Amino acid sequence: MRFYTEMFARPRNSERTRYRAAMTILNSMSGADRADIGVKPADFPRIAREMSTKQA
Repeated sequence: MRFYTEMFARPRNSERTRYRAAMTILNSMSGADRADIGVKPADFPRIAREMSTKQA
């Protein structure tokens, strides 16, 4: 029961902060950088979400 309480009760601000930081990094990339790694701007939210859920 403790697991469920911690899972739903704890704040997720760090994940939101990491998501914003990831979006900032992706948006600051130049067109050449995007072409090098093959990422389109439409993929930014998905990539940022994946980056934010990974533990450091």
